[in-house]
Amino acid sequence: MKKIFKDIIYHMPTKDAFLKDIDTWNEKKFIEKLRELLVDKRYLVIIDDVWSISAWKAISVVFPENGSSIIIVTTRISDVGRSCCLNGIDRNFEMEPLSEIHSRRLFCQRIFSTDEDGCPDILQEVSTDILKKCGGIPLAIISISGLLSNRPIIKEEWEKVKESIGFVLDKNQNLEGMKSILSLSYNDLPNYFKACLIYLCIFPEDYIIETNMLLRRWIAEGFVSEDCGMNLEDVAESYFCELVNRSLVQPVDIRFDSKARACRVHDIMLELITSKATEENFITLLRGQTRKTNLHGYVRRLSIQDTDNDLSSLLVNKDLSHVRSLTCFGGNMNLLPQLARFEAIRVLEFEGSMNLEQYDLENTDKLFQLKYLSLRGSDISHIPRQIAKLQNLLTLDISETFVEELPTELCLLKKLLHLFGNSLKLPDGIGNMRNLQVLTGINISNSSASTVPELGELTSLRDLKISLSDKLSKCKTKEEMLLASLCKLSSYKLQSLHIIYNSSDDLLERWFPIPCFLRLFRMSTNHFLPQLPKWIKPSLTKMAYLNINLREIKEEDMETLGDLPALLCLEIWLEPNPKKQLTVQSTGFPCLKEFLLVCGDHDGGAYLTFGKGAMPKLEKLEIPFHVLMAKSHGFYFGINNLLRLKEVF
Repeated sequence: MKKIFKDIIYHMPTKDAFLKDIDTWNEKKFIEKLRELLVDKRYLVIIDDVWSISAWKAISVVFPENGSSIIIVTTRISDVGRSCCLNGIDRNFEMEPLSEIHSRRLFCQRIFSTDEDGCPDILQEVSTDILKKCGGIPLAIISISGLLSNRPIIKEEWEKVKESIGFVLDKNQNLEGMKSILSLSYNDLPNYFKACLIYLCIFPEDYIIETNMLLRRWIAEGFVSEDCGMNLEDVAESYFCELVNRSLVQPVDIRFDSKARACRVHDIMLELITSKATEENFITLLRGQTRKTNLHGYVRRLSIQDTDNDLSSLLVNKDLSHVRSLTCFGGNMNLLPQLARFEAIRVLEFEGSMNLEQYDLENTDKLFQLKYLSLRGSDISHIPRQIAKLQNLLTLDISETFVEELPTELCLLKKLLHLFGNSLKLPDGIGNMRNLQVLTGINISNSSASTVPELGELTSLRDLKISLSDKLSKCKTKEEMLLASLCKLSSYKLQSLHIIYNSSDDLLERWFPIPCFLRLFRMSTNHFLPQLPKWIKPSLTKMAYLNINLREIKEEDMETLGDLPALLCLEIWLEPNPKKQLTVQSTGFPCLKEFLLVCGDHDGGAYLTFGKGAMPKLEKLEIPFHVLMAKSHGFYFGINNLLRLKEVF
């Protein structure tokens, strides 16, 4: 800190006497002298790359607040940026990557000494690919273009650079500046964060990594420990948020609750963490015709990405008994070693894999330590009964497959927490799975009547996604059983209910008691409820997301919805157009960020008016707007009263 304070003083006009004995000053003395210099002056100070809130607090004390001066702080960490704003005033500016035009301009300046696109035609395609890898980050563009400026302007040379950016990141001095800065971000992490970060190189380049899936994998790998009363999922989520906060991963699709549905890793950062994984023999990556990591020593984690190599011969002499995770993205499963060789595996994922039906899945019963099994998107239609022996299994994902029926033995998996399907029948005995928290892709109409009441026995269930068809309305007994199960679940821990309706039944009208823990309710397809259900009332204090289909909505319904205290996102789908104008009052909807209104009659549109002070935090609005209807109201619908609005459709 003393060095920083001394640098500031040396950049300011002072008299020689002021600097007397400066080398002997302690930190307190530096603060006093700096405040003395600045107290009667206007100043503009830029502090670059602040790494922590504590560092900012230590620096900020030297700058007296005189109302006419400015301090600009740059940082890679969102929380630090927010802490620098005085009196809670948000003056954050989040830097956007360079556009394609400006990226190319910077690239050409560095290599061809011209602002114009001086790149020869023969290099246009490869230069575009290289710039895509740089992702609009000036540091990456400057580093890569600096490397290319010392190479012959030959397409083959540039192709080599494009293919081996990860290699030169380690070996070439021209990229040392970028590597040291990226490594600084990595080295600053605690060890448990480092494992979570370099784990991301398991996924292919530009892969959109679903957040919840990633958290479940971290937990299965043993990277996450319970902390301060938080459960494993909450701790894992805090790790993810910290990586986003430090700008080490890029959030994708920010939801209504400000959480990212997914993330991706910038290409250059991916190359860095891949090199770290190589150094530490953390992951063995086989991709296409190339190997990103050596095969010396035993394999800890194996990631196979669209390769047609004969993996059996490649790994024939390798000790696979230490492999903790095996992840395959596409590819021919016939080329993979037998599962029995992976005896210590905890995470097993085959995504979009071919010939999985002919693979060695019967040997899953040998994988006693397996905690995470995903066959998502693979061409498989049945699950082997041997899966019942996986007594440590926490997650089973068979979504986007052809599996419609599960073996009854599955219900012996007492530790299973997450079960993801596509159009599954409920297996007999599912009520014994009392630890199950997530159950999605269940077809109630195709399930036997004896299994539907067992849904109500899942006392830990938090997230349920079911589909209903007209078959259900023809079987009143099963319909009443489903309603009874939903009523039971609402008194337990149910937080999210997604119903895919292809049924004319209105059983939700009779849902009781009120699902007081419900945070998310969603309807799909073309089924419309006759009116707003009576269980939707202000006592739903946790309801944050509501997607509902209605045949009619009245003014008092809007008032009821406005009284939901925690509602962040509201989507209303109306079958016909409202018969009269709807007004959103100045009270209600205290937290709402997103509002969508869709009408079934595409020839008309709901006419909605927003009063002064309505929806005070609304950021995103999507409504139909019919010109003839609007004309009769003078084209006024009060959009000027939505003071926080950012997006309108």
